[in-house]
Amino acid sequence: MADVRIGISGWRYEPWRGDFYPTELTQKNELYYASRQVSSIEINGSFYATQSPKSYKTWAAATPDDFVFSVKCPRYITHIRRLKDVREPLSNFFASGVLHLDKKLGAFLWQFPPSFRFDEERVEEFFKMLPTHFKKAVALAKESERYDAEYPKEFARSNRPLHHAMEVRNHSFENPDFIKLLRKYNVALVLADTAGKWPYMEDITADFMYLRLHGDEELYASGYDKSTLRWWADRIELWEAGRQASDALTISEDKPPAAKSRNIYVYFDNDMKVRAPYDARTLMGLLGQKRVNTEGPTPVPELGL
Repeated sequence: MADVRIGISGWRYEPWRGDFYPTELTQKNELYYASRQVSSIEINGSFYATQSPKSYKTWAAATPDDFVFSVKCPRYITHIRRLKDVREPLSNFFASGVLHLDKKLGAFLWQFPPSFRFDEERVEEFFKMLPTHFKKAVALAKESERYDAEYPKEFARSNRPLHHAMEVRNHSFENPDFIKLLRKYNVALVLADTAGKWPYMEDITADFMYLRLHGDEELYASGYDKSTLRWWADRIELWEAGRQASDALTISEDKPPAAKSRNIYVYFDNDMKVRAPYDARTLMGLLGQKRVNTEGPTPVPELGL
C-alpha cells in the first residue's frame, strides 16, 4: 500500500499563534499540536543550522507513532559549497543526529538556489556520496571529526532505505540528461509549485514522489482554493497508483520507472498568511485522510519537551 503524507514545511511561525495554534497553546507544544493535525512535517531548521541529537530525539518523542518527518538538508552544502568538496560537511550532517528520527524519518530534501546551474558531473558525484541506507549513513557519520551522534548499534547494520529528493530553481535543469541522472540514482525530482517563478516539471524519477506547494499565485503567501486542491488530489491519486497524468508537463520523453504504487510526500510552504496548515488539512480531506480532531483544537498536555 502506498503511503501518502500531507503536511507543512516547518511549524514555528509567529503569525500562526492565535490562528492555527490556539491562543492558550504554549510554544513548546506547537509541534505536539501540529503533528496531530497533519501527517508529516518538513524540518527546516536543519537547513539554516546544525541541529543536535537531543533536538531530533525530542521532536520524535513529541509526535504520534505513525508520524513522519522529512528533513531539509544544510544550505552550507547546497548554497555555500554548491556541491564542491562536500564529503566532510555531508558526514557532519549525518553525524549531527538526524537518524535519531528512526522510523519517523521520511525523505531528505536538497534544495538548490536559483543561481545554481545544472552541472552533470558535479551533481552525479554528489549523488554517489548520498547514503542510500541507514548503515551507509552511519558509516559516513563516523568520518566526522566534529560530531558524535551516538547512534544505536543496530543502525550500523540496518538496510533500511533512505530517500533523497532534489528541488531545483534554475531553468538549466529542464534537461532530459538531468532526469536520466535522477532516475539512475533513484533521487526524486521535487515537483514544486512556485507561482510560475521557477521550473515546474512532473517527471517521475524515483520510487517515491516529493511535492512542495509554495503558492499558486503569490509565492509563500497565496492559498489554494478547493477546486485547485481537488486538481492536486486527482494528480496525487494517479501517482499513488503508479500512474502518470496524460497531460503531465515533463522534460523527458522516456517513460518513468514502472511501479504499482508510490509513496508521496506533499508539503505546503505558503505559510506567510497562515494558509499552509489549512490547505494541508483540506487536501487530506479530499484524499479521505484524517488526523486527530481536525475540526477544532486538540487538547495538549504540558510535556516539558
